Amino acid sequence: MKYFVIMILSLSVLSCMDVRQNELENLLEKWINREVKFPATSIFTVQGKDTVAFYVGGEYKIVTYVDTIGCTSCKLQLSDWKKFMNVVDSIKGDSVKFLYYFAPKKNREVYSVLRTEKFVYPVCIDEKDSLNILNQFPSKMEYQTFLLDRDNKIIAIGNPIHNSKVKDLYLKIIQGEELTQMNEDTGLVTEVGIDSTFLSLGNFGWKKEQKVVFTLKNTGDNTLVIDAVATSCGCTKVEYDKEPVRPGGSVDLHVSYKAEHPEHFNKTITVYCNAKVSPLLLRIMGNAE
Repeated sequence: MKYFVIMILSLSVLSCMDVRQNELENLLEKWINREVKFPATSIFTVQGKDTVAFYVGGEYKIVTYVDTIGCTSCKLQLSDWKKFMNVVDSIKGDSVKFLYYFAPKKNREVYSVLRTEKFVYPVCIDEKDSLNILNQFPSKMEYQTFLLDRDNKIIAIGNPIHNSKVKDLYLKIIQGEELTQMNEDTGLVTEVGIDSTFLSLGNFGWKKEQKVVFTLKNTGDNTLVIDAVATSCGCTKVEYDKEPVRPGGSVDLHVSYKAEHPEHFNKTITVYCNAKVSPLLLRIMGNAE
């Protein structure tokens, strides 16, 4: 029950205001303590080249399923996963297994991302989408990552790469720390003002990096805290001051875009915070010639 309560609070950061609390409760009721079924044969490879004997047992398992429809590098976020794996390994060593199941439409694109990110941890290229067919995972990407116990039963749900609160929850469970319900201060919400949620970069040479700034103003009565910022593509980066913003203050989101080739682009930046409108969707658009 304690996991259930805290996970509702953690996952609510990812929910639009029109998503009601009971929808999250229904999702957790359906999946918590449910056993994840794995295909009889799962072939794990390193960058799609070498098949490896990969032992999937362990005290805990973190399994993430990615259908890779859309921007592959954005969904995989492999550089962030590597950092998280290093943190977990420093805490629990080899007792936590990471199970990556990718169900790509185009294998070549996945292999390219694996090589570019120098990701040498074993992954399963699940061409037949067997894992998802067996389990019928939730359709939303943020609910397609699970923390399992040694019996493959789900004890937490959510993507620790996209949600810092879920990350903290996973680490607390893995370390065996006592979980307590978040205090009232963490549930305080505020209001955010922004001059424009859309900025056009116009036409420019595709080899030249472009930079713009979105300014978020805390127009409410409580401190503004940004939990995470996600982009729809690896070609878009965001930097900002991580310090909480007091009422009346503001924070600048410095967005940089570097095209990989000539293209007309329309990219989104998703800001997860304690504002009433969270998540806040920002957009940049232009033509890289």
